[in-house]
Amino acid sequence: MFFKIHQSYRAVVALCDKDIIGKRFEEGNMQLDLRENFYKGEHVTHEEAVRRIRFYIKEDATFNIVGTKSVKAAIAAGITSEEHVGRVSGIPFVLIL
Repeated sequence: MFFKIHQSYRAVVALCDKDIIGKRFEEGNMQLDLRENFYKGEHVTHEEAVRRIRFYIKEDATFNIVGTKSVKAAIAAGITSEEHVGRVSGIPFVLIL
């Protein structure tokens, strides 16, 4: 997984499975455009992703999480549940504002 922070008026956490970065998925009127400049940051393990997500929850960050492994880390960190996971062309994603 790749973990990247974008600083704005609040932190925006981008977490994405490494094998889908740079790809684009479409289904109906929905699309996931997984651009490297947004998602490609530091390579992290599942445990490190969970730890960082928990830290940024306390910082009132927003989260943009895409991919099976990344979404599992978000669920393990307690910021979402399976019922709130969306899918585009079978790719799971979670947006938390």
